[in-house]
Amino acid sequence: MTLPDWLAGFAGASPIEWIATVAGFLCVYLIIKRSIWCFAFGFVQVSIYAWIFYDVKLYSDMMLNVFYIGFQIYGWLIWRQSQDGSGHVVVVKGTAKEYGLWAIVIVISTAVVGTVVGNTTDASFPYPDAFTTCASLVAQWLMSHKKLLNWAVWIIVDVVAIAIYWQKGLYPTSLLYFCFLVMAIIGQWQWYKALTLNDFGEQKA
Repeated sequence: MTLPDWLAGFAGASPIEWIATVAGFLCVYLIIKRSIWCFAFGFVQVSIYAWIFYDVKLYSDMMLNVFYIGFQIYGWLIWRQSQDGSGHVVVVKGTAKEYGLWAIVIVISTAVVGTVVGNTTDASFPYPDAFTTCASLVAQWLMSHKKLLNWAVWIIVDVVAIAIYWQKGLYPTSLLYFCFLVMAIIGQWQWYKALTLNDFGEQKA
């Protein structure tokens, strides 16, 4: 694909995809800032993307965004109870055992979901799509529970997602996930730095 083709893809993107893209960017920015308002923009983003991914036959991603709608409400409630004096969320570092357990969960769930979706639908890229779905659910759970590990999982998810969405012609979404990748790296650094400075106070499970 040539550069003019790529530019045409961006220019031809639907307004609703651009709205979801901007909302997603603002959501991740506010997560890095540890602001509870990330969930408001996240709700807008995932609601729109549930429809977009259904339209392009990325069914695992569609289901993921349906789950995300509930996670936005759940995360809001958790973060409301875990803010410091300046309104920033209090973050938990986690343990090596916990990290290993979540890695196993991602591998097994990806295999199961990819097999089921690949054999029962006309899904595009069933296993990579299943991976982004399963790993994103884990990352979202970790983020809702203020775990530092969420950023490492998001970094891997973003790399895979960029390739999938580019292949499907979702160029603004690919650009969004590239921004997500950069922001996830920044978020990992910012949260880790704050932990080492004892900015988050006493860690709680």
